[in-house]
Amino acid sequence: QVQLVESGGGLVQAGGSLRLSCAASGRTFSSYAMGWFRQAPGKEREFVATISWSGGSTYYADSVKGRFTISRDNAKNTVYLQMNNLKPEDTAVYYCAAGPDYGVPYEYDYWGQGTQVTVSS
Repeated sequence: QVQLVESGGGLVQAGGSLRLSCAASGRTFSSYAMGWFRQAPGKEREFVATISWSGGSTYYADSVKGRFTISRDNAKNTVYLQMNNLKPEDTAVYYCAAGPDYGVPYEYDYWGQGTQVTVSS
């Protein structure tokens, strides 16, 4: 089992920045691919970004490419999502997810409880 706890969400003005963190505990974190997803009110959950177990490969949704950066620190069992130049349409609950790294596309077995990000215009 892997337990995931997100933090770092909040209210920010458009153009601002936030850094989300996802702390993992349980089985070996460094063997898992990690992803960030988001779900806005009335919409389906959507992919945001993902990172391989080593951090050597990253993938982004087109809507966040160039503004968001995913990274991980395997020594701290933590994955991050740096979000810059935030837009009101980035408002959502952001979820962290973990899954075995057998190569893309990853399948995620574990999910966090989510953290709210609200971007005001």
